[in-house]
Amino acid sequence: MSLSLYNTMTRGKAAFSPRDAKNVRMYVCGPTVYDLAHIGNARPIIVFDVLFRLLRHVYGDAHVTYARNITDVDDKINARAVERFPELDPIAAIKKLTTETTSQFHADIAALGVLAPTIEPRATDHIAGMRALCDTLLAKGHAYVVENHVLFHVPSMADYGRLSGRSVDDMIAGARVDVAPYKRDAMDFVLWKPSAAGVPAWPSPCGIAVAGRPGWHIECSAMSEQHLGIEFDIHGGGIDLAFPHHENEVAQSRCAHGTATLASVWMHNGFLQVEGEKMSKSLGNFITINELLASKAFGGQPWHGRVLRLAMLTTHYRQPIDWTVDRLVQARATLIEFADLVQGATPAVAPLPEVVAALSDDLNTPSALSIIHGIAKSARRNPATAGELKAALQFLGLLGSETAADLDLGRAALDIDAAEIGRQIMARADARRARDFKASDRIRDELAAKGIQLKDTKNTGTGEIETTWEVKR
Repeated sequence: MSLSLYNTMTRGKAAFSPRDAKNVRMYVCGPTVYDLAHIGNARPIIVFDVLFRLLRHVYGDAHVTYARNITDVDDKINARAVERFPELDPIAAIKKLTTETTSQFHADIAALGVLAPTIEPRATDHIAGMRALCDTLLAKGHAYVVENHVLFHVPSMADYGRLSGRSVDDMIAGARVDVAPYKRDAMDFVLWKPSAAGVPAWPSPCGIAVAGRPGWHIECSAMSEQHLGIEFDIHGGGIDLAFPHHENEVAQSRCAHGTATLASVWMHNGFLQVEGEKMSKSLGNFITINELLASKAFGGQPWHGRVLRLAMLTTHYRQPIDWTVDRLVQARATLIEFADLVQGATPAVAPLPEVVAALSDDLNTPSALSIIHGIAKSARRNPATAGELKAALQFLGLLGSETAADLDLGRAALDIDAAEIGRQIMARADARRARDFKASDRIRDELAAKGIQLKDTKNTGTGEIETTWEVKR
């Protein structure tokens, strides 16, 4: 099976050839555990879980190493810990916050059908490696010490910026940081910084007497080096990390070791927006994975994790995705139908080659799902083929032991309040008259999520649009 992947570094798709077919290595940036993971964070988790499954299928489970890190030292963590647990000593508060947030992250992504990575390194367990990198970069002239900081000197690297493909002006704007007066160059970035009282601190590198803590970028360089080596096969993450985080990882690691690459292939998933708008707390559309799984925050009901996973995979990973109630409604209906078709079936030994081939073309999940729909069509006519459908669904992580009733999470228990539905229909009509079609569509989608289907009919006598509704379980 030929596996082709798009490489952000080369701006093209090419056949994947691991450095060692018996030790295929992949690193993906995981969460900074200061808050619950949002649905945008779920996208790389799901995307690279699919790639992990595919790599294990192609090369064998024992020959693939997947490292996904936990960032548990960060300024956001420090600030949130004091905010959440003011009664505790700051260090104790930080430990409590990171422990609780990591535990919730694991529970949330398990509900999405995500496999555990081979290794899940934590930043605080790799401080020695970060200090060693700082010392090496200073010795080789790629870093300097000023005001108890260690900074990477960007002009010391001739081809800095190749991964993101940005001009220097664009990179300065994209970095979104104040240019400290002690920097030699505006693009220089922090490798190590001093710690204030009540903030985690370790002995500093480079002869600095004041205790401190690592900068963000150096963490991943140290963790990937310890677990995957100074050069490895695949590095993944969201497109928002390409600059500055991944660009700076490349700079640190290559300059420290004099290598031509860090990862052979760089893969980035596209942005996620919610109902056509950028997700943000100020717009009130910031949605966590946990809220989708356990509350009525989106579409008026909770959603099963496998439904969220299918909804995510219907768009190619490199393309932007619009997270809508309608997308979830469609994914749920599809998955419920699939679950009905495979109930009681024994899965085939392996997924059909056509499904594997589609995924092997740069993780083309829409193409793979199209093939799966074809398998489902065959299973409707001939139940003996249901095992092939079940194998394909399990391969993509779309179905475990769940039944159709399990996937219909929260829906069957909803009470039908006719008066409330009537009020929502009137609100929708008002929105349409005001030409506020976004509000109109939102009300329609929220009702659809509850199994209420609206039907608009034009009254031939008055010319007015009349809306009726029915329950579609």
